[in-house]
Amino acid sequence: MSAAQAIRERLSALEPQALELVDESEKHRGHAGYREGGGTHWRLCIVSPRFQGRSTLERHRMIYQALGSLMQHPIHALAISARSPEETKGTTP
Repeated sequence: MSAAQAIRERLSALEPQALELVDESEKHRGHAGYREGGGTHWRLCIVSPRFQGRSTLERHRMIYQALGSLMQHPIHALAISARSPEETKGTTP
C-alpha cells in the first residue's frame, strides 16, 4: 500500500466529506526528511462534520491521532487545512 493510500485509509475514521492530499515532497529535495521517491511532505485539505465546534488545535490533534504511527514514518511534514462543512459553504475545499 502506498503512503497516500495509507493516509487516506486512516483519515476515513474522521468521515471526511472532502479530502485533498498532495505529495509535495519533490519541493523539499535537499531538506530534512526528504527521501527519493516522495511520500514525506504532504498538504492535506479535509472537510469533516466531526470538526464542527472544534478549535484548530483540536482538529489537528484529531488528524494526528487518526494517522498514528504514519506521523513518525513515512510522514515528515504535514500542512493541514481542516474545516467543517459549514465553513466551506460557497467555497471549494
